[in-house]
Amino acid sequence: MQANRKISEYDLVTQNWGKIKDEKYSVVVLPWGAVEPHNYHLPYFTDCYLSHAVACDSADYANEHLGVKAMVLPPVVYGAQNPGQWNKAFCIHPRFETQKAILEDIVHSLYRQGFRNLLIVNGHGGNTFRPMIRDLAFTYPDFRILSMEWWTVLPHSDYFEAEVDEHGGELETSAMMHYYPELIDLSTAGDGIVKPFNIAAVENKKAWTPRHWDAITDDTGLGNPKKASAEKGKQFVEDVIPIIAEVIAELGKE
Repeated sequence: MQANRKISEYDLVTQNWGKIKDEKYSVVVLPWGAVEPHNYHLPYFTDCYLSHAVACDSADYANEHLGVKAMVLPPVVYGAQNPGQWNKAFCIHPRFETQKAILEDIVHSLYRQGFRNLLIVNGHGGNTFRPMIRDLAFTYPDFRILSMEWWTVLPHSDYFEAEVDEHGGELETSAMMHYYPELIDLSTAGDGIVKPFNIAAVENKKAWTPRHWDAITDDTGLGNPKKASAEKGKQFVEDVIPIIAEVIAELGKE
């Protein structure tokens, strides 16, 4: 899981009991991704890699600049899939009930250990946490859970050229080129051309239904990644990190 960045003392993946047993952490951060194709050129683990790297950098920033200590858990790797993705080899789809049970068990464990603040850093658009968090608020009224989608906190158009950039496109490719350049061969990428959905209200974002991936894309990508660069990815994530860090700080100081 180590990205193109220094090892973080707030990344549980790299830490041990000897180092953390006497520390106090105000916030727990949970990255949540998916295992799925991302065009031809990005790893199946892209959503996990990016949510974890951004979460760790944000926790570092919160400690160094805002005085709040947070621990980042290993990412939950399985995210909800659309039809057409799920039929691709090794694309894993957990049911909503499965994801909810995982979150409930994580919260129950943390609650017993005395933690009261959790931030979910979501890396996959198919994941839906609001109903889960609402239910948990009744069971654990003094345990606060916030969720954020790291790639939505700033407007894409300020950083990237592609008009459509939903999945495996310029944004994700640029961020992966920044964090994990050794995993990316952009020359193998498809164009990520998105075919219109056959229901106008869904196409115009006035209604929603899960789209069958095979009907809207040939390469599993939604958005052209060809103009991606590590420089664009670096600028975007470096501007996102202080925003997420501020949320960590607000959550930890309450």
